[in-house]
Amino acid sequence: MLQHGIIHQTSCVDTPPQNGVAERKNRHLLETARALLFQMNVPKQFWADAVSTSCFLINRMPSSVLDGKTPYQCLFPNKELFPIPPKIFGCTCFVRNVNPHRTKLDPKSLKCIFLGYSRVQKGYRCFCPSTGRYLVSIDVSFHENTPWSSSKTDIHEDNDEILIYTVTIPETTPSVTIPNVPIPDPRPPVHLVYTRRHKAPDHHPPVTPVITYPNTSPASISCPEPVPASSDLVSTSDLDLPIALRKGTRSCTHPISSFVSYSQLSSASCSFIASIDSISVPKSVKEALSHPEWRHAMVEEMNALDLNGTWDLVDLPTGKKSIGCKWVFAVKVNPDGSVARLKARLVAKGYAQTYGVDYSDTFSPVAKLTSVRLLISLAATHGWHLHQLDIKNAFLHGDLQEEVYIEQPPGFVAQGEYGKVCQLRKSLYGLKQSPRAWFGKFSQSIERFGMIKGQSDHSVFYRQTKAGITLLVVYVDDIVITGSDNAGILALKNFLHSQFQTKDLGSLKYFLGIEVTRSKKGILLSQRKYVLDLLAETGKLGAKPSTTPMVPNVQLTQEGTPFEDPERYRRLVGKLNYLAVTRPDIAYSVSVVSQYMSSPTIDHWAAVEHILCYLKGAPGRGIVYQNHDHMRIECFADADWAGSKDDRRSTSGYCVFVGGNLVSWKSKKQNVVSRSSAESEYRAMAQSACEIIWISHLLTELGLKTSMPAKLWCDNQAAIHIANNPVFHERTKHIEVDCHFIREKIQKGLISTGYVKTGEQLGDLFTKALNGIRVEYLCNKLGMINIYAPT
Repeated sequence: MLQHGIIHQTSCVDTPPQNGVAERKNRHLLETARALLFQMNVPKQFWADAVSTSCFLINRMPSSVLDGKTPYQCLFPNKELFPIPPKIFGCTCFVRNVNPHRTKLDPKSLKCIFLGYSRVQKGYRCFCPSTGRYLVSIDVSFHENTPWSSSKTDIHEDNDEILIYTVTIPETTPSVTIPNVPIPDPRPPVHLVYTRRHKAPDHHPPVTPVITYPNTSPASISCPEPVPASSDLVSTSDLDLPIALRKGTRSCTHPISSFVSYSQLSSASCSFIASIDSISVPKSVKEALSHPEWRHAMVEEMNALDLNGTWDLVDLPTGKKSIGCKWVFAVKVNPDGSVARLKARLVAKGYAQTYGVDYSDTFSPVAKLTSVRLLISLAATHGWHLHQLDIKNAFLHGDLQEEVYIEQPPGFVAQGEYGKVCQLRKSLYGLKQSPRAWFGKFSQSIERFGMIKGQSDHSVFYRQTKAGITLLVVYVDDIVITGSDNAGILALKNFLHSQFQTKDLGSLKYFLGIEVTRSKKGILLSQRKYVLDLLAETGKLGAKPSTTPMVPNVQLTQEGTPFEDPERYRRLVGKLNYLAVTRPDIAYSVSVVSQYMSSPTIDHWAAVEHILCYLKGAPGRGIVYQNHDHMRIECFADADWAGSKDDRRSTSGYCVFVGGNLVSWKSKKQNVVSRSSAESEYRAMAQSACEIIWISHLLTELGLKTSMPAKLWCDNQAAIHIANNPVFHERTKHIEVDCHFIREKIQKGLISTGYVKTGEQLGDLFTKALNGIRVEYLCNKLGMINIYAPT
């Protein structure tokens, strides 16, 4: 707001006169609401409906400030004041029963209590205690002289009992479900405790609400109010079912049903609410051109294409074909979630290309995320500064070797050149060969500066001089530079700026969705914004946090009721898989749920939701990299023997530390069935040895000395003996030869094995579901902390 000259001012504590107008209106609303409640002895649980009705009536009462007019008349002079006749709040009424499953012997009306007026329909809002649901209808018979409760003592009110309710969506029309209002009973009230969740019945077909809204600004959109509904409930796996009645816990007893909270909404509705708060991305070129900021982004992209000399307008040669192109729009955000800029990009429809005609080789390397974490760990250990660069329109710099024609960009057809096509001279986003062309161009340019391409990871470049070392890692168009040669780093930046259109982003803060925070204690990698966006999308911002990423002793299988939306399951698991880049504590859980992508069940979806609840507990948790004054390589390898009930395969897990900092980890099911726990542990040691050798090769190539041999810790004595001794007997002769290479590495002195007690085995976190205390202990050992306040 400061950028727009807006200052946020607040009143002093406990000084309502400083905000007198609003405070006086609040008093007016509450006084009217109390009168409505007391007049007909309405239970206090319905205070929200009383306040809403008070607002409805006040807006339709004459005001001396408005010269005797009502506020509603001033806003809507051409609309009638009361579209439906007003009734006495809290009176008894009978609403027509529109349940399609009603038989001829069922009552034709439901006894309800009148609680106000609908904001979006011409109908009365009534609550039916027998079904525990709100109904909106115009077919209502009122008994205005008959209050629902004869006296206040008829309603049992207990301040220690908290009712938390939810919204369910029926087959016909939506409605809101809350617990039944207690019926007068001479017996003392009894506190009931229900199970936390109830399984949705199978006989109801799932219903997904579809909400449409006009093309307006997000601030002008409000949630629609439920419409009349039948008495049948439909439960789906997407709905948050009622939570247990609790004692001694303070919470909101009855949120306003019209202004629903996250706990009341289905996951699909929560996703819609989350999308309202964000900037709308255009669905078509016409829509984008009608928006000034998006139009500016498109013009900026066209200027970049023209400046780069991306194409020439020509007539399509005979025998050649052109491929189409389209606009892709995205909102670029800052680490704090604020909008950085609107991005429009012209993309070729590469799926229409033909191999051997307009493209050939397509492979292009990208940096391993382990390499990125390793460079950050080196920077923390040696106190190096981390720099970040961004290459604007990176793919446009690549030189094409093939003859490629595309259609003119939609909305930007050259005047007088209609019918011509664009012959590409440079690569374009969307072409199959564009990543390879760009990386080849970048490699050639940076090698001219003197940087050497790494053989262990082709996306890592390095240069050794007398002044020190310069390291660079590139992930498509995002570049991170670090090292001890500050002058060399500055010269490298200037060189890149002379070769490409670069943007110096300063210190590394946000890379590939990873938030990088530096302090005196070290460097923290986290994905807090990514987690919060994920929780908002799935409607889990208000969920109760869990202490474990997966319920212990619960094993998932392929059998079960199929989940109704497999695509949603795959999309969410894919996002969790990327989140595991900085969250090793969920690596095992995500690995397990990833095994059921083809045919997920309701149990699998529940496991995914449990991971989200665990993330809700500490969304800002991440890995901290510090200076531990050594450069030892240590690895903890573990296996869960025959842990999968489906095929009885084991799960391997390992975590690798360099200089005391966690740089690599993995949780993966083994390819074959192991006949013993020692065999499964031995296979896990072989897999972790591969990672150790690769990391040691990369460090040696960069000219960085490490303490050798690398230490490989295991909690299985038999597996350690097999690795250290050339034993071939009935239990080991069938093991693949590639697994035995660990013996060679031990003999060469590259790796040494050691025994670790099961209680100190850090690999446990990657092979099995653990209890909350154990998870917290291992997270601390891995160097995971949370510097953010609880959400």
